[in-house]
Amino acid sequence: MKFKRFFRGLSDKLITYLIILIVSFVFFFPVLWLLLASFSASGSIYSFNGFFPTSYSFTTFKMLFTDTLLYDYPQWFLNTLFISVMSMLFGTILVTLTAYVFSRFKFKSRKSLMKTTLVLGMFPSFMGMIAVYILMTQFNLINNHWGLILIYSAGAPMGFMVQKGFFDTIPMSVDEAATLDGASKSRIFVDIILPLSKPMIVYTALTSFTWPWSDFILPQLLLKQKNLYTVAVGLMSLGDDEFSRFAAGSLFIAVPIIILYFALAKFLVAGLSAGAVKE
Repeated sequence: MKFKRFFRGLSDKLITYLIILIVSFVFFFPVLWLLLASFSASGSIYSFNGFFPTSYSFTTFKMLFTDTLLYDYPQWFLNTLFISVMSMLFGTILVTLTAYVFSRFKFKSRKSLMKTTLVLGMFPSFMGMIAVYILMTQFNLINNHWGLILIYSAGAPMGFMVQKGFFDTIPMSVDEAATLDGASKSRIFVDIILPLSKPMIVYTALTSFTWPWSDFILPQLLLKQKNLYTVAVGLMSLGDDEFSRFAAGSLFIAVPIIILYFALAKFLVAGLSAGAVKE
């Protein structure tokens, strides 16, 4: 009986590990293929022997940052970084303020506004591309990075429901205790609520950064000059014989997100309100 139980537990573990290995391989293989493709000596995808290049070279990475006459990848990278950082700053502030207001204040049409926001969030963003383009034309924001920043920042508060849910978990007794001590609403928000909301703020900052960093549709619509391109638009403008450069540039896209995640990961923990008033 013990041996039967032992072998049953062993077989369950083997099956579990096998499934994990298969799933890991499915996710890892495209990354491995992209990495090897970036070292292709020919640069063209048509010279591959099946999935993988026939010869390898480090020339692609050197050309990516030095051969900038037609494809200025460093400039595209800086453009994308500027747009993403500014959108992250403004978007995080707007989302946090919106979520806090809906969580802590009771006002007329509050529930109607939340329902309307949820309904509008069901529609894909590209449905409004024509209207966005006309508005940006009227405001003279075509070929202007600030036009993209404005759109990303203004659209960020539409997804405030997650942040509102986090604020709802902070007991109202915290606000009441601070009010009895003479703290104003702004003082409560800055000195009490925000320090307790670090995980939510970090989550908001990460999502506000990754959206403009990887977006293609809006930059393609609003940026027509090559020196203003973002990384996504710039890489899509590469020719068929520049696939290794496309692969190398795609790998570097992940670097800022990885750095930002590891820099902020320590704040992504729960229970920061452990010292607050409990109900």
